[in-house]
Amino acid sequence: MESTVDVELAYGQGWLPVSLPGDVDVTVVEPTYHAAVCDEAAYLRDVLANPVAGPRLRDRVRPGQTMAISMCDLTRPQPRDLMIPAVLEEVEGIIAPEDIVVLVATGTHRGNTDDEIRQMLGDDFPADIRVVNHDARNPDSMTWMGTFGDGVPVWLNTLWAEADVRVTTGFVEPHFFAGFSGGPKLVAPGLASLETVLTLHNAARIGDPKATWGVIDDNPVHRDVRAIATGTGVTFGFDVILNREKKIVQAFCGDLLPMHEAARRVAREIAMEPVDGLFDIVVTTNSGYPLDQNLYQAVKGMSAAFSVVKPGGTIICAAECRDGFPEHGSYKGVLASASSPEELFADISEREETEPDQWQVQIQAKIQSGANVIMHTSYLSDEQLALAHLTQTQDIGATVRELCARIGPDARVCVLPEGPLTVPYVREGQGRRSSI
Repeated sequence: MESTVDVELAYGQGWLPVSLPGDVDVTVVEPTYHAAVCDEAAYLRDVLANPVAGPRLRDRVRPGQTMAISMCDLTRPQPRDLMIPAVLEEVEGIIAPEDIVVLVATGTHRGNTDDEIRQMLGDDFPADIRVVNHDARNPDSMTWMGTFGDGVPVWLNTLWAEADVRVTTGFVEPHFFAGFSGGPKLVAPGLASLETVLTLHNAARIGDPKATWGVIDDNPVHRDVRAIATGTGVTFGFDVILNREKKIVQAFCGDLLPMHEAARRVAREIAMEPVDGLFDIVVTTNSGYPLDQNLYQAVKGMSAAFSVVKPGGTIICAAECRDGFPEHGSYKGVLASASSPEELFADISEREETEPDQWQVQIQAKIQSGANVIMHTSYLSDEQLALAHLTQTQDIGATVRELCARIGPDARVCVLPEGPLTVPYVREGQGRRSSI
């Protein structure tokens, strides 16, 4: 009987079993298990009472003030149903519920439906507190804040800009071009106008070698994101670190930048893993639902794989894509506008003006220019994937066997069962791919 290496890939709301050949070099890179805190709600209350830097939130507010709270949209696994109530409890009796608005920091994503918002916040969320989707494409909902960072024109959501108290809530993990998520990203791109986001995500910034996983210093994207948040004012930041079950491992709060720095240190230790050399084949995911609900988001899983695949090697990405490309925005159209990934990448890199979703296409085009990318999805047809210059496999194990047979006995395979929840990087001195 043929020996196999059996793995389960995070896929949709479950796991996809895959059998890989046991006679080749297979390296599985997955998160080290970190137990969640015992009572998440009680733990968050305790964290809010003991900030990393500065006074606690309730000591920063006073009666009669208005407050805006920024939270992630449905594409992020933030425990909003725990974090937002904890913030509300912290200011209870000081700021009136009718003076509080919770903003879904969609960036340029679609707004979340009422059902999705209930799913994010829970059925018991107070009815007297407004929850509003940010809309980057509605200029009437924006306020001009000025120019920040390296010439970034900044319009922010008016409800945020006019609030007396501004609180960011999110979670921190390595990010494929902003270095890390959370913290200042809940202001911009989260609550910024389309023009502001397009500048932050233009070809020059995204194409910079420092715009990659886990890099903060000299990262042009994160540098300007941070400049916007600090320049426009954030009263208080609140972030968590999650384990593979999307449960809280650790939380941080207080002054925005010191809080985020402390969270990044823990996230780097938990979510980045060194490997020995590059691989011929990398099997990856986008960490399952909600992160793998469209192809647009699945580029993150491809990017994590790209960091350790050999030039000309193969990336196999399993992402359910129940929301398709998605259909809203320009992502699908820009992907289909060229005859090849190479043509796309060259075209975008030469443009001075950035179009919506072009930054994501640029990253995808760069990945596909340097590696053969094969998808496994349940909601995109072969014809639809062809528009994105991608092919599909119905059997990941069989595809890996075919590729290994062509490569020979020295074939090396890497598997990222939970995609970018653990980002691999090549050990110092062993060679590495160029950054995204």
